[in-house]
Amino acid sequence: MASPISRKKPSSGRSLTRLQRNLNNCFAYDLVPSPDVIAAALRAARRVNDYPTACRIFEGIQAKVENQHQYEEYLHDLKPLREELGVDLKEELYPTTPFR
Repeated sequence: MASPISRKKPSSGRSLTRLQRNLNNCFAYDLVPSPDVIAAALRAARRVNDYPTACRIFEGIQAKVENQHQYEEYLHDLKPLREELGVDLKEELYPTTPFR
C-alpha cells in the first residue's frame, strides 16, 4: 500500500519573500492598487507575521496616490481592517515634532 503524499507548508521565510516580491511588483506600476488588493496584502503580511511590511504598505499607498484626499479615502476604507490586525501608520508611530 502506498503512503499518502505529504504536503509541506512553505516556510514563513519563503512566504515572506514571496509577499515582498509581489508587493514590489504591485507598487511598480503607475496605478494605485485597489483597496481589495491592499486588504489581501495586509492579511498576507499578518499571516507571515511581518508587521514592518504591513506598515510599509501604507507608505507605498501614500507615495502612489495623487493627493492627500485619496490617501485619506484609503485610510477610511481600510480602517476596520487596520484596527483588526493592529497595524499602525508611520505617522502614528513617528509623529513629527517641529524644530525648536
